[in-house]
Amino acid sequence: MTAISDDSAPVSVAVTARRRARGLLSRVLRVPAPTTTYQVQHRVRIPMRDGVELLADHYAPDTETPAGTLLVRGPYGRAFPFSSLYARVYAARGYHVVLQSVRGTFGSGGEFVPPVHEAADGADTAAWLREQDWYTGSFGTVGLSYLGQTQWALLENPPEDMLAAVVVVGVHDFAASSWGTGAFAANDFLGWSNMISHQEEPNKLRIVLNHLRSRKQVAHAIGRPPLAASGRALLADGAPWWEQWLEHPDVDDPFWDRYKFYGGLDRAAVPVLLMGGWQDLFLEQTIEQYHRLHNRGVDVQLTLGPWTHTHMTGRAAGAVLRESLDWFGRHLGGGPAADRAPVRYFVTGAGTWHDAPQWPPMTTTEHVLHLAPEHRLTDKAPEGPCASFTFDPQSPTPTIGGRLLAPNAGRRRDDSLAQRPDVLAFTGEPLATDLHVYGAPVVELDHESDNPHVDLFVRVSEVDRKGRSRNISDGYRRLVRTDYDGDAVRIELDEIAHRFAAGNRIRVLVAGGSFPRFAPNLGTGDHPAHGSRTAPATHTVHLRGGSRLVLPQGPRP
Repeated sequence: MTAISDDSAPVSVAVTARRRARGLLSRVLRVPAPTTTYQVQHRVRIPMRDGVELLADHYAPDTETPAGTLLVRGPYGRAFPFSSLYARVYAARGYHVVLQSVRGTFGSGGEFVPPVHEAADGADTAAWLREQDWYTGSFGTVGLSYLGQTQWALLENPPEDMLAAVVVVGVHDFAASSWGTGAFAANDFLGWSNMISHQEEPNKLRIVLNHLRSRKQVAHAIGRPPLAASGRALLADGAPWWEQWLEHPDVDDPFWDRYKFYGGLDRAAVPVLLMGGWQDLFLEQTIEQYHRLHNRGVDVQLTLGPWTHTHMTGRAAGAVLRESLDWFGRHLGGGPAADRAPVRYFVTGAGTWHDAPQWPPMTTTEHVLHLAPEHRLTDKAPEGPCASFTFDPQSPTPTIGGRLLAPNAGRRRDDSLAQRPDVLAFTGEPLATDLHVYGAPVVELDHESDNPHVDLFVRVSEVDRKGRSRNISDGYRRLVRTDYDGDAVRIELDEIAHRFAAGNRIRVLVAGGSFPRFAPNLGTGDHPAHGSRTAPATHTVHLRGGSRLVLPQGPRP
């Protein structure tokens, strides 16, 4: 056992410094101050039904009246930052915390096959909790990303003593997040597989170097088809699932059934706090989780902030801690809960937080802008010619910002995209007044191509008074256009809560790819895992009223 205590006598300078540091941190994060010391028992062995043992660290508060029990399950180890974000802060406020390494990671037995074993292993861990003499009789769960996926797995058949969950940027449908657009989200899932393959290197310097090199290495592999082989060259012996993911591009393929966890969304009644970011790669799943639970009358709260996926362990950490402590205080009896609205959302472009009874927060009307000749975006339907560009998979249109798992995610300057010959840019006049948008913008394109195998990337950006453009919302679809029937292609973009400021202009970008976020369309119809032949595609967008942007406009909150 490792004792963490501030009560040793005499009080040392180091202990005093730690007390002051924790007090300062609590004030900065605006959370209640620690209420207790705690002890840590490392490498606790927890048996699974098949004889495999998983390792966990147990954080035990030094109090006769603990606030409750929390279970945290993940594949990234039990050291910093997860020990700090999801164990120590809660233990110091009275919670027993079990921080467990999932099967096949960081000393836990068995093989890591994401996320196939999480439902059974989570249930077995919950059963083990009930056998401990310190157990408080009920428990909650908390965690981000894959640590959220382990919660959805447990919620497939939730234990009766599971009383609350806090899912932070968590995924419930792995297939939809990887192949949901029809194109493979290569940057995110090859990058993640590469990270997992190297995270347990005994040489810490090699881990750091791999992290620094990963972004370029991943992009290099994605740009060298066939993707299965180039990815394997990067991963070496790691991530044995890589080829299997690529072999199954159909999200309805039975292969993906074991990667989907809809039971908690469709049947369970466990109260859930959901936290997501407008530029998080799992944004659409967080919002879907909210709607499924809200529509069934489950106790659910939703917070959507100005964050990317990686912000959740940094910029968003204070908000996560504050809101999760409130949530567990309400549902596990650890203390009084703050009174807040069911939905809390941040309006980008305005920099303000707002509360609402539901999402979207209000009824909206359609604000329509038409793609017009001379690169214009107008409120009147034009009668004009067409605009064309050619996408070359050997020199694909680059990714700039957006919802991806990378340090360069989020809102970024994208002026350079508008200047590329393989991108169409349509820019509106300066706005006379602020324009508030809540929900998913839609782009409809009167589109055809000389190659049936094409992708469409569309983006809404905001151009400020100085001509600087930044991305606001993206959409992506892979198409197979065997013939052109005149129907518009409808692409729903990322949901937003955004104020387009008066004096700024709205811009729509249209391209044939976004590399390396998505594996480029080869243009040949060959299997994306094994194809290497490429063919360019010329896209034509007709500017005769059928190509337009539809924004869900609402009042100022």
